[in-house]
Amino acid sequence: MPISKQKPTSEPLWKTWDLLSQKEGIRHSVYDINGDKYVGEWKDNQKDGKGSSYSRNGRIIYNGDWKNNLRHGFGTLSIRNENMQLVKEYVGGWKYDKRHGYGTRYYGKNDYYEGEWYADMRSGWGRKFYVDGSVYEGEWLDDKRSGDGILRLANQDR
Repeated sequence: MPISKQKPTSEPLWKTWDLLSQKEGIRHSVYDINGDKYVGEWKDNQKDGKGSSYSRNGRIIYNGDWKNNLRHGFGTLSIRNENMQLVKEYVGGWKYDKRHGYGTRYYGKNDYYEGEWYADMRSGWGRKFYVDGSVYEGEWLDDKRSGDGILRLANQDR
């Protein structure tokens, strides 16, 4: 009489583990291979929706929208300074991991740019506030003042 093998009654263990490792919906904390941490929404194993990313050393924090593992939508990028205080660096729109749309970039105390961005560069209408109190308001192209604009010096001269 031939001997027949019995079929396994349950899924192989690797299939169970594979299903458990799939990231979909909201996850508490997921650590990257380099130690970075992400807390937020996932879709098809990619960061997608609202979430926060923390660098391994805690110096860089992004909180905002994600799409296909990239910063995309509205978000805030903060960086810890040399005194380990959390300082906002950029607040505004993102597109495919680059600053895009309307946003504000902080360079230091009383030194910031607010306006339009395109592909990580100041482009379009914007205002740059300088430490000395002067303000440039006008057009930008490729991260430089370009086109129509006005520079108001701290002493109110134009």
